Amino acid sequence: MLRKLILTALLVLAGTSAGMAATPAVATANVNLRAGPSTSYPAVTQVPAGTRITTYGCVSGYSWCDIGFGPYRGWVAASYIQVIYHGAPVVLTAPVAPAVGVVVVPFGRAYWDTYYRAYPWYGRWGAYPPYAPPPPHVTSGYRGVTCANGTCTGARGATGYYGASTDQVRTCSDGSCTATRNSTGRYGGTATRSCGVGQGCDATRSFNR
Repeated sequence: MLRKLILTALLVLAGTSAGMAATPAVATANVNLRAGPSTSYPAVTQVPAGTRITTYGCVSGYSWCDIGFGPYRGWVAASYIQVIYHGAPVVLTAPVAPAVGVVVVPFGRAYWDTYYRAYPWYGRWGAYPPYAPPPPHVTSGYRGVTCANGTCTGARGATGYYGASTDQVRTCSDGSCTATRNSTGRYGGTATRSCGVGQGCDATRSFNR
């Protein structure tokens, strides 16, 4: 049924969207249409599951997309949008979007002024945070292996956007290995695991509180 709706939308919009950067799609669930690309923006209306929509573009990273639904215009998370890709309905993702013609579009005061002047929260533009791409989960990292005199040590680590970090070291010699992991942050701690040939493994752990 969902695929049939999408194919119907393709036929309908083919004759009405000529020259426009618009991609027919379907909402995969009941989802709020918001005035900006974040749940912090007010809801314009709700888009019912299975409803035909038009996707005009997405923010960088394709996490939120600018769509049209009946007389409404607003933003929906890309995970609730389904398009036709290689003849089959798929959820809109960053790899799929360019292939089906979904472009990157900006969001700013001009968009707000164009579509939301009639809404009671129009004058509160400054009350909502400006859109910014989500920060990377990891800001730096390293990985390496060194071997000498029959012993090899592998080390890797990473630092997160908010300062938490993890360091892991694994040392193997004569068939026995010891691995230690240290992590900082709310859910961090220390874990050690030692395994010997024919001796099984011993593990110890402690956690930050």
